[in-house]
Amino acid sequence: MATRADPQGPTAATGTRALLLLLAAAVFINSLDRGNFSTASPLIKDQLWLSNSQIGVLFSAFFWTYVPGHFLSGWLSERINPYRTLTLGLLIWSLATLLTGFASGFAVLLALRLLLGLGESAGWPACSKLLATHIPPGRLASANALTGAGLMLGNGVGILLGGLVIAQFGWRALFFAFGAVSLLWLVPWLRLRRPQPLPPETGQADHGPAPSFRAMLSRREMWGTALGHFCNNYPYFLVLSWLPLYLVKQQGYSLVAMAWLGGAVYFLSALFGVIGARIAEGWIARGDDPSRVRKMMMLLCLAVALGCMLACAFGSAQVAVAGLLAYSLANGLGAFSVFSIGQTLAGPRCAGKWVGIQNGVAGLSGVISPLLTGWSIDATGNYRVAFLLAAAITVAGMACWGLLVRRVEPLDWDDL
Repeated sequence: MATRADPQGPTAATGTRALLLLLAAAVFINSLDRGNFSTASPLIKDQLWLSNSQIGVLFSAFFWTYVPGHFLSGWLSERINPYRTLTLGLLIWSLATLLTGFASGFAVLLALRLLLGLGESAGWPACSKLLATHIPPGRLASANALTGAGLMLGNGVGILLGGLVIAQFGWRALFFAFGAVSLLWLVPWLRLRRPQPLPPETGQADHGPAPSFRAMLSRREMWGTALGHFCNNYPYFLVLSWLPLYLVKQQGYSLVAMAWLGGAVYFLSALFGVIGARIAEGWIARGDDPSRVRKMMMLLCLAVALGCMLACAFGSAQVAVAGLLAYSLANGLGAFSVFSIGQTLAGPRCAGKWVGIQNGVAGLSGVISPLLTGWSIDATGNYRVAFLLAAAITVAGMACWGLLVRRVEPLDWDDL
């Protein structure tokens, strides 16, 4: 007999597990292809004669289309379904990755970064719609931890394997290989037997049409999650974009040493995310208030991030590297917390649109962080100002999650 946690029996559970694994793989590929440019940036900068400010523009350009693309992707996830939305997005971003291997100058790189951002904007809205539709509320943390592990492992494999590939074969080979491999994900995805949505008694049924963007933007919880997510992402994108250059140019690491150290940051992030989600769900299963547990995990994430940014700003070279390694704990806790909170508040009825707005606003940090970092490095010759600004924005994030999001529980859309 089917259980409440598995309302549709063993066959449905198998289909849901297959879906979840493919979503984690899609997020893995998403972060792998996004981070390629960061890994290759030390060589691209030297071989194409680019300044730090130009590199900052190229880091930022990804988000010029990635951010508005979230609103389109959230709408498409509700309109044409999230399966098709994710398929189209992955096809676009994989081709953009592959073509980057042919780039010969700043203008071509800029155009391909814009195309990559547009394609990758489909990732989180489509994944969140599928998770909210097929995963019971009590398991959303673990489900998001798995996709979050895909995110961090993609970053880790990208910087580790990517760094080794670049050291051996050059930066162009990296984009050719990763772009081609990414397209292979479509083979199992297009053959997937789609599981049915959870039935009404699980509390995850989709009742009626999704509320409008205007209705969602009228909720303080939306602004709390969107602005809070922005503050979470600011130090994350600083590290994601500039870590290879920081380790090679500022700290004097070789490409191979940079690859191993950078990879360790993200591998630890994946591990901490899975462990943190299990701990959170264990507390909830024992009767702790789910809202309090989820907010506590989020605030702990930000507290750790604050300490790490300050260590990088004021510490010695050894302390700064230790701070970067410790930042993996903040990465892991944030990876499952930011999305499970948004999915819980929205419910399956509008999870795609909600996360489209939330992650779209959060993506603005990817526009701002690389630009400000590049300009501050050119102006000061070091990274201290960049890390201090990230610390200040992290403090603002604590206020957003702590004050604007009063309770983490499904909102009632029928009163609108």
